[in-house]
Amino acid sequence: QVQLVESGGGLVQAGGSLRLSCAASGRTFSSSAMGWFRQAPGNEREFVAAITWSGGYPYYGDSVKGRFTISRYNAKNTVYLQMNSLKPEDTAVYYCAAGRKPYSDSVNDYDYWGQGTQVTVSS
Repeated sequence: QVQLVESGGGLVQAGGSLRLSCAASGRTFSSSAMGWFRQAPGNEREFVAAITWSGGYPYYGDSVKGRFTISRYNAKNTVYLQMNSLKPEDTAVYYCAAGRKPYSDSVNDYDYWGQGTQVTVSS
């Protein structure tokens, strides 16, 4: 069992940066693949980024490549999403998720989800 709590969301101007954090509890965190997804009103949940249990081989959705960076620090049971060059279309609720399948961009491969944190980018 893994419990996830996101933080770090907020309001930022276009071109700005935010860093999201996902604090995890549970004995299986270090063996879980971790992902970030986002969901804007009226849209399906969209894959943003994923990282393996070891912290290697980060994997990104096309819309955020080159702007966002996912990382994890197993000693602190935390996953981060550094978001740079933010655009208004990045506005969404961002969710952290944990699963056992690496490199997955499918919501169906993640077993545990946080409650989400709102990111709003103004133009």
